[in-house]
Amino acid sequence: MKYILYARKSTEEDDRQVLSIEAQLVELQEDAAKEKLEIVASLCEAKTAKEPGRMKFAEMLSLIERGKADGIISWHPDRLARNSVDGGKIIHFVDRGLIKSLKFPTFWFEATPQGLFMLNIAFGQSKYFVDNLRENVKRGLRQKIRNGVWPGWAPVGYLNNAKTRGIDVDNEKALKVRKLFEMYATGAYTLHSLANWCKEKGLRGNLGKEIALSNVQSILQNIFYIGLMKYGGEIHEGQHEPLISKKLFDSCQEVMAKRGRAHELHKNDFAFLGLLKCASCGASITAEKQKGHNYYRCTKKKGLCQEKHYLREEVLTEQITSYLQKVSLSSQDTEKVLAALDSEQDKALQDAQGKVGLLKEQLAQVEAKLQKLLDIYLADALSTEEYAAKKQSLLSQKMSLSEKITDFETKGLSWLEPACEFVKSLNQAANLVQTDNLSELPTFLKNIGSNHILRNRKFVFTPKIEYELVAERGEARRSEANQNSLTFPFWCTGRESNPRPSP
Repeated sequence: MKYILYARKSTEEDDRQVLSIEAQLVELQEDAAKEKLEIVASLCEAKTAKEPGRMKFAEMLSLIERGKADGIISWHPDRLARNSVDGGKIIHFVDRGLIKSLKFPTFWFEATPQGLFMLNIAFGQSKYFVDNLRENVKRGLRQKIRNGVWPGWAPVGYLNNAKTRGIDVDNEKALKVRKLFEMYATGAYTLHSLANWCKEKGLRGNLGKEIALSNVQSILQNIFYIGLMKYGGEIHEGQHEPLISKKLFDSCQEVMAKRGRAHELHKNDFAFLGLLKCASCGASITAEKQKGHNYYRCTKKKGLCQEKHYLREEVLTEQITSYLQKVSLSSQDTEKVLAALDSEQDKALQDAQGKVGLLKEQLAQVEAKLQKLLDIYLADALSTEEYAAKKQSLLSQKMSLSEKITDFETKGLSWLEPACEFVKSLNQAANLVQTDNLSELPTFLKNIGSNHILRNRKFVFTPKIEYELVAERGEARRSEANQNSLTFPFWCTGRESNPRPSP
């Protein structure tokens, strides 16, 4: 009788269970020599048996089916199969008489009804062991997640700590990852350009591989960087240190969402394509080139439209810059306003103390809601999907409140930071009036307002309230011909969060 010697270890990694194969071979060869068995082939495999599809196992069955061998010698039945499909194949081959003998140093077998029954039990025990181990591992991973510890490989910017089993910040890569978010949030960089930036700066994955375009997108969408973890479709709080703020993360998602909806520019690269809608029918405004000039018109894809005229790009640009002039602030005046705002910082710090108390009360309410939500879920009053969705919303609120509290406590920010950003945007408007790069105008217009339309060949949009009020004040200043004296924006005269212009 001819035998095939089969040895297997459970992992494909070369540095794990190395001695397992060697020990099996030595024991099986000694056992075969004692019983004087003829070995026609020795097959070794480094692959788990919990799923069907092992190549060496299939090769062994093929040799037996072709009559090259009559039996198998292996260390234990669990080396042959830990799943019902492969175990069933062995039983079926025994039933057909293709396998006449099975030899195991640690298990007895005969081709009798009793022997087949015991073999079935052995395969069943092997499968039970794998299934039970899988559930135990999943339970451990779920508990790790509940404790706020990520159970898998750390993303770029973090490292797995082998001693604590936790996640630590990778000081070398963390700054580059943070810079990646900051660059993308400006809206001036594409995913492709950021992938090239990673290559230039030597930012690689934790396995040493280059960060491709798809990897950049995954990084920018990963909530792990703001201290949260998504596991099994559910959001959890993590114990690891966040690399970025939720505000920065949300800014990146807004940029990505806008680009996902944006249309590709035509080969003529029309500056305002994708910005405007028709006031008459609501269809998009398209562009075309005629006699060396760019013209904008309604696509008329939504039926009858009263807008019948074309608008030349130079005229549209003049209308836009005319509005920007109303909300412009020179660099010199910007410096003076920022200096005045800076002097208000001490007062803002005092105001922050009262606001921190209010925010902490709101945070406590959110935490109470999270606990109540868990109680309702445990009482089977909510489905898993409903619980996950509501929990994600509450955790997002909790993260936002926590960040606001941190900002107030460490920086004393209230109206001061957005006011400074607003002043800088007014200076940006002044710079855009002077620039010849029209591609920057649509992004700025989207940031300061919405509902950009063409009505009777006139550019119209709804600016944010602060820009609208500054534009009105700008017109009043020009009408008074008082250009030599600096008039601070109306909101700089007080510290209210929702001020009104002085009469």
